[in-house]
Amino acid sequence: MVKKWWKESVVYQIYPRSFMDSNGDGVGDLKGIISKLDYLKNLGVDVIWLCPVYESPNDDNGYDISNYQSIMSEFGTMKDWEDLLAGLHDRGMKLIMDLVVNHSSDEHAWFVESRKSKDNPYRDYYIWRSGKDDPEGDGVTEPNNWGSFFSGSAWQYDEATAEYFLHIFSKKQPDLNWENEKVRKEVYDMMTWWLDKGIDGFRMDVINLISKVPGLPDSKEGESGFINGPRVHEFMQEMNREVLSKYDVMTVGETCDVTPDDAILFAGEDRGELNMVFQFELMGIDSGPTGKWGVAPWKLSEFKKIVSKWQVELQGKAWNSIYLNNHDQPRLLSRFGNDGEHHSVSGKMLATLLHTLQGTPYIYQGEEIGMTNVRFESIDEYKDIETLNMYREYRDNGHDHSAIMNSIYAKGRDNARTPMQWNDEANAGFTTGTPWLAVNPNYKEINVESALADEGSIFYYYKKLIELRKRHDVIVYGEYVLVDAENEQIYAYTRTLGKEQLLVILNFYEHPARFVLDREKVSFDSNTAELLISNYDVPADQDIDQLILRPYEARVYKLTVN
Repeated sequence: MVKKWWKESVVYQIYPRSFMDSNGDGVGDLKGIISKLDYLKNLGVDVIWLCPVYESPNDDNGYDISNYQSIMSEFGTMKDWEDLLAGLHDRGMKLIMDLVVNHSSDEHAWFVESRKSKDNPYRDYYIWRSGKDDPEGDGVTEPNNWGSFFSGSAWQYDEATAEYFLHIFSKKQPDLNWENEKVRKEVYDMMTWWLDKGIDGFRMDVINLISKVPGLPDSKEGESGFINGPRVHEFMQEMNREVLSKYDVMTVGETCDVTPDDAILFAGEDRGELNMVFQFELMGIDSGPTGKWGVAPWKLSEFKKIVSKWQVELQGKAWNSIYLNNHDQPRLLSRFGNDGEHHSVSGKMLATLLHTLQGTPYIYQGEEIGMTNVRFESIDEYKDIETLNMYREYRDNGHDHSAIMNSIYAKGRDNARTPMQWNDEANAGFTTGTPWLAVNPNYKEINVESALADEGSIFYYYKKLIELRKRHDVIVYGEYVLVDAENEQIYAYTRTLGKEQLLVILNFYEHPARFVLDREKVSFDSNTAELLISNYDVPADQDIDQLILRPYEARVYKLTVN
């Protein structure tokens, strides 16, 4: 495995709208982020991934971009952005930007032109189609049966030219036509412009949707005409050849519905495409037969099976990205841990998993202090377009209000978007005004100020994990092997690099659990066992061959292989 700086880095994701407000308008901004750079440096992270700060009407909180080379006024100015970049680089940290090029905003100048007439020079920058005859009624209907990720049809009728445009997300997010060479050149020129300004890479939004099936046929049940389309790897290799290969940068692609084999095509070390991808298989573990909103119980054996599949099948072929939550997912502590009685130890246990798997770890803002999901009483308090669309659709279809709200409490994207909790003052110190989204009421107990004052806090546990990763190559590059696959309470695995080995033992539940080490699978010199980190006090002379693990206990031992 070739050593690279982005493999050895720890990434911290910032959702700017919710991080820190500097001017009291209730919206986080670039100057707010700058004011907290020393906090991030103290944590020890290497790379900041900044969610979109480009000019946008904010239909989808900045993922609908109207100008790729301008900063949204709510967030500040280009000078503020340049100061942020300089501040990060001065502290030895890097910056990766969100690249959102499957679609733009319908207010982007390209689309404004595109919708004017069928012969406009920008018409083919987007995907326009005539409707098809509707055998059940009068007139025409959508060009095909594709559905939007945000509910309803993926087609929007536009009266000006009597045609439909494709939008896989919101109707204010028309899909760009990547079959058009001019579109691709516009994107590559824009990427080059940002790289020349000094950024250190891109996180690429839904990048495996950019190639659509030719002819745009109806999708069969369980299939899609826009995921991993036939030209996607051609486009990614062209992007790498024309832009990325000319810079020493980090790239991670958000890719839905991919397998390890797909990931190797996108991020294989010899492929000339991306460094790594985000995949979502683990994020679907608690989804029922009706999809994301049908919340279902999950089993640890299945959790281990999914994680291990990606660890083993990418080993030596491609690089993993490791995350347990982000701006689109519920909080990891509420989803996979215990946000009540065992808040602190379960947060630390999950952090241990995140930082000892093979791959680059991604921390989402607030995770390092144990922020949790939120339960707003009224649907009117929610802001997320996906959540609001789902609520209306389910309500109109006769679903019970309480059941819908319980799905939102478990899976809604606003769980991750409540403002960062800096202290126990009004609005958690996030703003002196009215926050754009209400603060989680538990900010009085869970906040940065109290975490920094407590040496035993989740924050300092994260800091130690990051420090260990920098000191021990085995944490970064070691080979992963699962131990005791069927155990429904304990997740244990080894990481091995040469003679060095890690043994990671995690109790995922609130009940004590017995762990017996299989010496046929894990062979080491007992005299060399060193406890690197644990979320409980552990006697120095404890025999690790047989352990009773306390609720959510985590231990990482460094061993020497026989």
